[in-house]
Amino acid sequence: MNVSQAQILIFLSCRKQRPKLTLALFVEIFILSLLGVGLTLNMYFVSMSYTSPTFVASMVNTIASLTFVIAVVLRLEVLDLRNPRGIAKVLGTLVSLAGVTTMTLYRGPIMKQLWQPLVHIQGTTGNNQESWLKGSILTVASCITWSIWYIMQAFTLKRYPAPLSLTTWMSFVGAVQSAVFTGIVHHKRAAWTIGFDIDFWSLVYGGIVVSGLIIYVQLWCTEEKGPVFVTMFNPLSTILVAILAYFVLGEKLYLGSILGAVIVIIGLYLLLWGKEEDQQVHSKEEEQSQLACDDQKGT
Repeated sequence: MNVSQAQILIFLSCRKQRPKLTLALFVEIFILSLLGVGLTLNMYFVSMSYTSPTFVASMVNTIASLTFVIAVVLRLEVLDLRNPRGIAKVLGTLVSLAGVTTMTLYRGPIMKQLWQPLVHIQGTTGNNQESWLKGSILTVASCITWSIWYIMQAFTLKRYPAPLSLTTWMSFVGAVQSAVFTGIVHHKRAAWTIGFDIDFWSLVYGGIVVSGLIIYVQLWCTEEKGPVFVTMFNPLSTILVAILAYFVLGEKLYLGSILGAVIVIIGLYLLLWGKEEDQQVHSKEEEQSQLACDDQKGT
């Protein structure tokens, strides 16, 4: 992940809000960067070379369910099976995991290609079951580390309450970690050579749009509408990736990937519905508690 110019400006402008960076806090940021950038993104991109962009984009939708499971295990999430909200969250998690299992173990027949792709890129999909299984394992592993990253962020933000600066630190440290990984795995100079081709434009797009613009838009939407509203649009990226990969790049779509993606999205919306209902109930309880406190002060 590249450190965009926007993040650098934010980092400099927010220097008064940042707490002192101690050694313990830096170690925590290092682990965060390893989970959110170094391990996750490297496994993410390698798994894409073994499977397909549509498969990986579909699997990313399971992060919400995996995060929920980890939060329940760590007792960070309250699970009440006596109300529909708790049942919806459990059902959503189980349905999402069923979709993952379907995509991993069942490929099914190849969907018929309607026309010749506009752009043909070699090596975008795995050609055999062994590559597909290997890529599936890497994708699941990246989703797990991504989920742990979300959980760990909640703890780190309590000690470092400057989210934009923390994002910049994670991007920078993660970039260094990825460079070290590349130096260990690839010993040829060609691995570091960037020509004025699709590789160059991919890096520019990743640094400016993904690391800069999209993070800003997501933060703005989260502030205006809340995190649940933002998360509800995640499956839209899966649909757009599938359409572009199929019609533009000529990606081979398998029946198992389509069925599994649909199951995962259904499970995601069940989980999000339960979470949204929980938030509404908690908001009402806080309002009632605040009104009761105001009444006591008035008397």
